[in-house]
Amino acid sequence: MSYRRTPFAPDEHYHCYTRGIDGRVTFQDRQDHERFQESLYLCNDTKPFDRSDFIRLSHHEIFSRPRTRELVVIGFYSLMPNHFHIGFQEIEEGGSSKFLQKLGTSYTMYFNAKYNRVGALFIGPCRSRHIGDDRYFKRVAQYIHLNAAEIYEPKWKYGSVKNMGRLEKWLDEYEFSSLRDYNANLRPERAILNSEMMALVQSGLPSLKGVLSEAQEYYAGLGH
Repeated sequence: MSYRRTPFAPDEHYHCYTRGIDGRVTFQDRQDHERFQESLYLCNDTKPFDRSDFIRLSHHEIFSRPRTRELVVIGFYSLMPNHFHIGFQEIEEGGSSKFLQKLGTSYTMYFNAKYNRVGALFIGPCRSRHIGDDRYFKRVAQYIHLNAAEIYEPKWKYGSVKNMGRLEKWLDEYEFSSLRDYNANLRPERAILNSEMMALVQSGLPSLKGVLSEAQEYYAGLGH
């Protein structure tokens, strides 16, 4: 189950996020980031995920594996060293909770086996914020894409950005967020996203620079 300010409901949009326990780094290397991307794809299926898929298929091959039916419609995501953000729409009742549970279990099992640890990896259940307006959902997409700016510009949430042009270039090249997919960088990981949702989000998508100050306020509201 997931902690949330409002209950999940079919056809509604949500921003879900959580971080590692005690500030733990949850994505320590490239393999960890890629494994989570693979889990985003494989766990978004009504059929139980098969752990052997992670072994017998390459990273790129996983994204061409057929799925039975999606549990949620993923519109965007971003991975940070110690937390992640996902924007999605629930398809049918209970789908969001099932997806988040499968995702958390899959990645935690992988992480614990790799780093010889036991127990929960993320703080409690995943938190969520309901986004009730399609126009605002598009802006939240850019807020989430901007979140990774913290890696390049650690003080951006406090209004300090040395060079916006360089920051935008860095974000466009960051491999572990969906921004690359919105900027026409075709890659296998694009399969994580639903094409119809992408079209909805991309229509009238505000510039990163244009939502910078709004994003700072948004994340302050999350207590992030």
